[in-house]
Amino acid sequence: MARERRRPGRPRLPTPAFVAGVLLVTAVVVALDVVTGTAVRLFPLLIFLPAIASGLGTVRQTAAASAWVVLVVAGSTYFLGAELDDKLMAAGFTAVFGVLSVAGCRYRVRREEEVDRLRSSASALQRLIVRPLPLRTADVEVDGLYQPATEDTLVGGDMYEVAATRHGMRVLIADVQGKGLPAIGTALVVLGSFREAAYREATLAGVVDALEKSVVRQNTFAAQTGERERFVTALVLDIGRDAEVEAINCGHLAPYVIRDGDAGQVPLGEPAVPLGLAALTAEPRTVARFAFPPGATLLLCTDGVTEARDPGGTFYPLGRRLRAWAADPPARLAQAVGADLREFTGGAPRDDVALLTLRRRARRTASAG
Repeated sequence: MARERRRPGRPRLPTPAFVAGVLLVTAVVVALDVVTGTAVRLFPLLIFLPAIASGLGTVRQTAAASAWVVLVVAGSTYFLGAELDDKLMAAGFTAVFGVLSVAGCRYRVRREEEVDRLRSSASALQRLIVRPLPLRTADVEVDGLYQPATEDTLVGGDMYEVAATRHGMRVLIADVQGKGLPAIGTALVVLGSFREAAYREATLAGVVDALEKSVVRQNTFAAQTGERERFVTALVLDIGRDAEVEAINCGHLAPYVIRDGDAGQVPLGEPAVPLGLAALTAEPRTVARFAFPPGATLLLCTDGVTEARDPGGTFYPLGRRLRAWAADPPARLAQAVGADLREFTGGAPRDDVALLTLRRRARRTASAG
């Protein structure tokens, strides 16, 4: 769920609270000045009020606070009978500090507006790159969690995609070797290739071959530009209307099936080599099949989940956690795993996290007419 962002330039505190705070600080300083009989001892407390306003409010509010402080300081020094030079110096210094506070607030607001525009553009780009979830088709409900290790990037080296084609629902979850912008570039190449091949290729092996070629081309380009070559671990599924799923595992984590209050990892056998490394072996990638009946839930994830560690260095026990949640409704499973993962690690993940849950809908029986 997208988090609501504060509009740039809008005060974080409501206007009544902001005004009340200014008046309260002013009243306290003036009262203490009257009691102590001097305006010098507590003078810094009042002249810094515009600086506080510049960090919390708008430019107008900061300007109003500055003007108010100038009037209060001038009135206080006059009431306390200060010398003329002291009056002019106090009012002038307060006015200068108020002008600087307004300038600082204007700079802050402009920076916030710039950051907000960049984040809005990045969010729009993320929606184009990473498919929004949940997603529902006639046979399968898809939900998930996507969390790059660096939150401000919005897109990481882990990726997923779901394509409902005439050949069946094709699902990809993958993890690019390494981090940073080069890894993200490879991830975008793989996503683009999958989105085309999933609709074009009649077989799952054809889809994986297209992904392999795209990674090889990307590595060739990387070598020419001095970048390191990368491989990609991937799990590609073909979910048809029957109760069986085809899978090709390219060095990725096998999925989990949750059914009838139990959860277990699917035995796909020995995984094939990751994408980009097919030339290193003569063994072809083979298609594995496993049962995915109506009412069951399939969970796919990257190693950002299974290799997450707590402060003591213990790996996250995904299988055990899933068995504890197997009897719960699957609608919130991805969010439950994400919240439990943050609690387990004690904060933000150190690696990108991608997690998908796919629930096979129970088939409706035709009513007697």
